[in-house]
Amino acid sequence: MRVLVAEDERLLAGAIAEWLRGDAHAVDLAYDGASALERAAVNDYDVVVLDRDLPLVHGDDVCRELVGGGPAGGGAAARVLMLTAAAEITDRVEGLGLGADDYLTKPFAFPELAARVHALGRRSRPAAPPTLRRAGITLDPARREVVRDGRYVPLARKEFAVLAELLRADGAVVSAEVLLEKVWDEHADPFTGAVRLTILKLRRKLADPPVVETVKGAGYRIP
Repeated sequence: MRVLVAEDERLLAGAIAEWLRGDAHAVDLAYDGASALERAAVNDYDVVVLDRDLPLVHGDDVCRELVGGGPAGGGAAARVLMLTAAAEITDRVEGLGLGADDYLTKPFAFPELAARVHALGRRSRPAAPPTLRRAGITLDPARREVVRDGRYVPLARKEFAVLAELLRADGAVVSAEVLLEKVWDEHADPFTGAVRLTILKLRRKLADPPVVETVKGAGYRIP
């Protein structure tokens, strides 16, 4: 998934991003409400982790834009997990009333935050089978396991995420640009060879016969 973390406490924002990247999510950071809206206007996020008390543009106003189809909502509406230091029930009710999908008070446990992000991500996209299967490959997102023709295939995080996107495409071609957007974050160089290199490693680990096709000038697919 692609996640935006909007949090003005930089150390906390970095820690959240590091934890979520450990779950193979692509994570962008914003340290104020204005930056959060700018990023959401140009990127399609599955989930936004949103601190309620942001500078420049308050988190409440950011949430309204994200769920209201304003200039920040270029694609499908992202799911919003709101963070706050206020633990009162009235504060949680207000946050949910703004359109937030979930609410988490500080301090929190990172495993719980990651679990909530994962749950919201499942709701942000059309229902999909929990296990992806194609061309003798079985990918289990919950267990983070890949098996090909009965053989376990150990994959690095980016390799796993790229394979998941190719399997979700159900035989359609996925461009390098789409893979870069879905699997990497906003700091990825669009001219980098990261996608090509990851595809090469993926092919080697999946072994023969080759299953990931290159469609010249278009991208990659698993037919």
